Amino acid sequence: MGIRKTGNRNGPVLTYSEESGKGILEKDGLFFKDLTGDGRLYPYEDWRLSPEERARDLASRLSVQEIAGLMLHSGQQMLPGYHTAYLGGATYEGKEYKDSSLPVYACTDQQKRYVTEYGMRYFLLSKVPDAESAARWVNQMQEMAEKSSFGIPVSISSDPRHGTTATDEFNSAAGGKISHWPENIGIAATFSPELAAEYGEAVASEYRAMGITTALSPQIDLATEPRWVRFSGTFGESSALAADMAQGFCDGLQGKDGWGTGSVAAMAKHWPGGGAVEAGRDAHFPCGKYSVYPGGNFEEHLIPFTKGAFALKGKTLKAASVMPYYTIPVGQDRENGENVGCSYNKYLITTLLREKYGYDELVCTDWGITENMGPMDMLIGGKCWGVELVAQAERCYKILMEGADQFGGLMVKEPVMKAYELGVKEHGAEWMRQRFETSAVRILKNLFRLGLFENPYVETEEANEICGNVYACQKGFEAQVKSAVLLKNKDNCLPLDGRKKVYIPKQYTPGGIDWMMRQVPEKWENPVPKSTVERYFQIVEKPEEADAAICCMRMPKSNSSGMDTGYSREDKESGGSGYVPITRQYRPYTAKGARRVSLAGGDPREDFINRSYYGKTATAYCEKDLDVLIETKKAMGGKPVIACVDAEGPMVVSEFEPYADAVLMSFHISWNAVLTLLSGREEPSGLLPFQMPSSMDAMEKQLEDVPLDMESYVDSEGNTYDFAYGRDWKGQIRDERVLKYGMRQEMF
Repeated sequence: MGIRKTGNRNGPVLTYSEESGKGILEKDGLFFKDLTGDGRLYPYEDWRLSPEERARDLASRLSVQEIAGLMLHSGQQMLPGYHTAYLGGATYEGKEYKDSSLPVYACTDQQKRYVTEYGMRYFLLSKVPDAESAARWVNQMQEMAEKSSFGIPVSISSDPRHGTTATDEFNSAAGGKISHWPENIGIAATFSPELAAEYGEAVASEYRAMGITTALSPQIDLATEPRWVRFSGTFGESSALAADMAQGFCDGLQGKDGWGTGSVAAMAKHWPGGGAVEAGRDAHFPCGKYSVYPGGNFEEHLIPFTKGAFALKGKTLKAASVMPYYTIPVGQDRENGENVGCSYNKYLITTLLREKYGYDELVCTDWGITENMGPMDMLIGGKCWGVELVAQAERCYKILMEGADQFGGLMVKEPVMKAYELGVKEHGAEWMRQRFETSAVRILKNLFRLGLFENPYVETEEANEICGNVYACQKGFEAQVKSAVLLKNKDNCLPLDGRKKVYIPKQYTPGGIDWMMRQVPEKWENPVPKSTVERYFQIVEKPEEADAAICCMRMPKSNSSGMDTGYSREDKESGGSGYVPITRQYRPYTAKGARRVSLAGGDPREDFINRSYYGKTATAYCEKDLDVLIETKKAMGGKPVIACVDAEGPMVVSEFEPYADAVLMSFHISWNAVLTLLSGREEPSGLLPFQMPSSMDAMEKQLEDVPLDMESYVDSEGNTYDFAYGRDWKGQIRDERVLKYGMRQEMF
């Protein structure tokens, strides 16, 4: 591919492909891209105009069919594309990738059609082998787009890919060398909006090097339901802290000094907040489609948006786009009384978001909401909550009428065009044309802001150098260290100074079936690579040989895949409702304190409303972690036992805390970061961004929509594991962060 460059003395660098058939115009001593190829300078090609002016001009020139293409935001694209029941099939010149002779970054037959025939311009990129391959793929996509009538460039989006793990569906953007940071809940544990801004800057730099220009983040739901499987992706349960962290991250991502070629557009999610899911069940699954508000606290869930992502300190002013959640917020439609998914609700999207809070930017639905629903406990299938029995075209029409602009995961234009026809019948062609143009302006505006019309191509040779560069990796590692929370340190047994001999028992994972119906094998394994431990300590095989033991603990969940659904096929097949508790304790939990009648319910395939799981029992897959700790405590004969807990949110610690001399909680960080702290090379400084429950009953009693309303655990040393609690080597931390956010939470 031959990419040509033309510079402007007081303007942007212009790049274009020699093979696209497009060139450069000169006017008033300045250069512009001739995106139509006809030698005339149109307003949308004039970089001197504002993104708004350019977007309006271009939208007015597009056909309804072309606008419909802009409204599609693809499902996951991988390098190479491959065949899977979940993600569909990909071919290369009619062959599967393994049978072709094409490079890993080649575009699939399907991707070529999406760009050239469908006019799709937003693509979600997930797994890639390396940054350079991603960049080369992006350049090919941009070249195809540049050849089109108006030369509209492509925007590549990504789910978070900077974590140290990528096991969840909504965090599956794995592959390639890149800096590693804690989960969002770990970023929140630093209580530092400045660090969140640094994180956003690192993400933007590495994304742009790969050709990624839209981030499907940050997730800024107020995490008021402690059992929610997506808790780890949030900034915690304090609205004051979450708002400041959202503000910092978006400023770093989009650029404090304004939009430019280093900016990445943020898609803040999930409006109006998805953290109040009933009993912790997640809305990716039909069994978890409802959000409930027993505390009448709906408005506080808006604060991370209204005082955070929509109130940036930098010149971009607000997050460039918003994604509503799947959930049905029961009883929160104050106008029409509709209990439907957020993107289907006019009160939530138009009245609140658009009108009350003045948000006139791109709104993109969450993925797959126009598709038909799947099994109750599986991720596959659509998430059309509240409109399950409506045809796909009617779903698309309702989404547009209620105020959203783009369809996440929709790969075909036909239902969008049918929605247009429905609108013409109801409102007339002129009105419906204007409705489409309104969305087109919002969609195109971000492409102009990001400089893609002038310079859509990536420097492929630099991609691998920028991604995973030493500076970003060091900053990410520092953030990992700062995010860990020291909960207990009896007799100051930490740090383990010097080359102490440590014993680390093996960890057991039972066999079973994960949420994608894949077989998971049973295994005993070393939780930490021996070579990693040996950088800090001398590792021994027997407890009696050790000076201290390090026990690795996982957060209790029902299965090793990480997706607690709160639904059991076995319960359903044995005559029950199918609904079961979500547990956060190691020993079997029987829900004697649960509601006898659920606050929400209803599904076209169910002949009952009550989704209560009262009296039912749930078992954690990692119960043996507790057994191993207890056995290790006995075997160590009074020598220190340190529990290192890899958590994703609140959990019951009363079962194991008395057996541990020290407890260090972290949020999906590297073992190097954990061992750096244990060895005393760095001092812990993290604070709990949530409350730690005294028991599962305390979790049952708290209200799904209310933050900081849970009875907190008091450990054997008298420490209360409440919001903003944490320790350093000197004792409990009582610094300005604790004072600031303790006071601000009361104000909010």
